[in-house]
Amino acid sequence: MAFSTAEQVAVTGTSGLGSSAGNNSLFLDSEFRYILFPVAYGIIFILGLVANLYVLFVLRCLRQAKAMGEIRIYMTNLTIADLLFICALPFWIGYYSRYGHWVYAEFMCRLTGSLFFINTYSSILFLGAISVNRYWAVTRPLDAASSDHRRRGIIVCVVIWALTIAMAIPYMAFPGTNKDENNITRCFEGYQNQTDSEKKIVAVTHFAIIGMFFVVFFLIVVCNLLIARALLSQGPPQSELRSTIISRKSTMTMSASTKRPRVKRTALQMLLAVVGVFVLSFLPHHVVQGFWTLAVLQISKGWGHVDWDQKTLQMLNDAHQITLLLMGLNCILDPVIYYFATRKFRRFIMAHMKKLVKGEGCSETVTSQVSMESKHQSQRLNSENQQPKMD
Repeated sequence: MAFSTAEQVAVTGTSGLGSSAGNNSLFLDSEFRYILFPVAYGIIFILGLVANLYVLFVLRCLRQAKAMGEIRIYMTNLTIADLLFICALPFWIGYYSRYGHWVYAEFMCRLTGSLFFINTYSSILFLGAISVNRYWAVTRPLDAASSDHRRRGIIVCVVIWALTIAMAIPYMAFPGTNKDENNITRCFEGYQNQTDSEKKIVAVTHFAIIGMFFVVFFLIVVCNLLIARALLSQGPPQSELRSTIISRKSTMTMSASTKRPRVKRTALQMLLAVVGVFVLSFLPHHVVQGFWTLAVLQISKGWGHVDWDQKTLQMLNDAHQITLLLMGLNCILDPVIYYFATRKFRRFIMAHMKKLVKGEGCSETVTSQVSMESKHQSQRLNSENQQPKMD
């Protein structure tokens, strides 16, 4: 649906297996979605709403502590994108519960579909920005600790929002609903009367977006591989070796040596979380997407024409529905990335959970502790000879 909203504005819809209409374009339907989607989206709605509202609460407290300048901005914007998608879920739950019948206003069809599209690609770009930020924090820790790059974070976020909203404007500008032969109102489905030239334009647009995804995916994989190499290749710094002969510093040296494997382990967990979200939520959809687009467009001749049998078409449509559902999972998986992305975020959550038992909210004790850590971050990094930490 996230991509489907964009695709099915001009792509052959998914209603009525084996039936045809107008220009003999084939309609495909996957009946299981009318049972699976309402249940799955209901769970995603509840978990995603609770998780992302709590993330906003934590980020607000960290803002009061003046910690995590640039990456906090990326996290906040990604959380807002997830909440926009979550707000649209009740409409899609109702749509699939009625077996693909849209009973709401036509404008709401365009709006909720566009929000799905915006969430998908803003999430991809924000995760890319977080990966680049973490790569920079690991490879240049002193500069990252001593510099305030909140302005750069704001600029990057404005560009991401402007790009994704601009890409979604065409889907807001044109009608999203369509009545089929059974007088059922479909939302971003059932568009079967386009000409081959129009369908080819749609296909080119979709393949361009798929290409953009794989560029960002490649960037994320490279950044995280470089982070992993930097973490795994580090040995004890020379300053630490010299400090072993100074008795009064021996305790501090042993403490730093003990913490280093834990820091690396947590950093590597963050890498796996970021790549894992991409592989689980976004990669399957964009692998299937190109084949599915050609299957449902049913271009009659020339570029984009395929001659697949009914079984192949149905298999592609079924796979497409599953990948749409997987993309919806990103709004509950993103908070997992936040937990592993920064040490301050983890420590705040652990401290807040303890305070929560006492009935306290964004306590001054927790925020002041994080603030003190933020103030002394640069000094710690200097004393540890640029030992990278995922702050």
